Amino acid sequence: MKIVKIETNYKKNLFFKKYENIKIQKYSEKIENKVINIYPNITYQTILGFGGAITEAAGYSLTKLSKEKQTSALNAYFSTNGLNYNICRLPIGSSDFSIKSYSYSYKENLSDFSIEQDKEYIIPSIKSALNINPNIKFLSSPWSPPKFMKSNKMLVLGGKLLEKYKNTWANYLVKYVQSYRKENIKIDYLTVQNEPNAVQIWESCTYSPEEEISFVVNNLYPTFKSNNINTKILIWDHNKDKLFSRTIAELNNNKALESVVGIAFHYYTGDHFENISLTREAFPTKLLIHTEGCTGYSKFDSKDEVHNAELYGHEILGDLNAGANAYIDWNIFLDNKGGPNHKHNYCNSPIMLNFNNTDFIKNLTYYYIGHFSKYIQPGAKRIAFSRYTDNIEITTFKNTNNSIVIVLLNKTNSNYEYNICMQNIVISDNLDSHSIVSYLIN
Repeated sequence: MKIVKIETNYKKNLFFKKYENIKIQKYSEKIENKVINIYPNITYQTILGFGGAITEAAGYSLTKLSKEKQTSALNAYFSTNGLNYNICRLPIGSSDFSIKSYSYSYKENLSDFSIEQDKEYIIPSIKSALNINPNIKFLSSPWSPPKFMKSNKMLVLGGKLLEKYKNTWANYLVKYVQSYRKENIKIDYLTVQNEPNAVQIWESCTYSPEEEISFVVNNLYPTFKSNNINTKILIWDHNKDKLFSRTIAELNNNKALESVVGIAFHYYTGDHFENISLTREAFPTKLLIHTEGCTGYSKFDSKDEVHNAELYGHEILGDLNAGANAYIDWNIFLDNKGGPNHKHNYCNSPIMLNFNNTDFIKNLTYYYIGHFSKYIQPGAKRIAFSRYTDNIEITTFKNTNNSIVIVLLNKTNSNYEYNICMQNIVISDNLDSHSIVSYLIN
């Protein structure tokens, strides 16, 4: 048996520090204190993967680097030596992280439909990522239907999809999937609407539970089927505080259950890990995917670095332990200001450009995400554990090759000793304050 430990500790300036051949001892009943038990034979949900969003802002920021640096930045995410990303979110039309507002069509018959705008920054970035990892899956989300389809006649400030344009909007989404297919990009999943409960100063559109599921069952799902499109549909795509109640309200009949493959969620209103667990228990066959989360722009301050990274670590751990199948971060690249964003809604990303666009900076969040994405492989199953203290946050997985991944997070100011007990072995070690470690056991 081979055990590798990987540590990230900002205070010690350690990032993915590997320790080979960690010492183990045989299990003994005498080891009773400071125990973390791992149970590989008790399994839960299967993992689809980890990734981020390729927005227009991300693609635009990437082009500011030299070709050599662009390749290096993309490899940092999508190669096996990088974060091993294998699932990406794409905007359908413009979002706040676009250079400008736009739609693919401005005519009621959709005769002018074109994804030409996406060909400048988004599609080239996607193709470059696919050159590194051809197995990336894509999940796409609209921020707003075109103006003419909406009650407020604007892309922004919410509004509703008008009843008379429901079939037109469904056909618009069909054309989107087909247009991307012509670019050799398969859209595997699609959410109905980004944040359907929010009226934003940027692109937005609101749906009640009844409106969203009615559109899926009566318009989108049958239109996909009649056009031989097998893109899977997810609902909600908003915060976890209403994840369970919204899902219960929408998936309340057989037609809804047949039409929807899963539920997407964001993390901006707090943990609410219980809502993921409740949804997992009520709908055990449905996918649960974290599709967006980020931290506010912090100008690379060291205190914010640790705080932001620990937010990510805590969120990913909590989501996975509650039953999530995948974790998708927000923008994969942004400039030094946390944009571009045409509504000045700036934020951080794990990789950002430096002040003069000559290089890129890996924020600490990059390394914290990597403790999960580099080692928990697609197809892995979460396994059971017990721990002696809540101050050590933990998740555990078994990959398809039977290797075991253990991730430990310490957000406190104290160090903790522990004995990891798994079957007939024990790993005795120490977790420093404000650090994260992963064990890979083969």
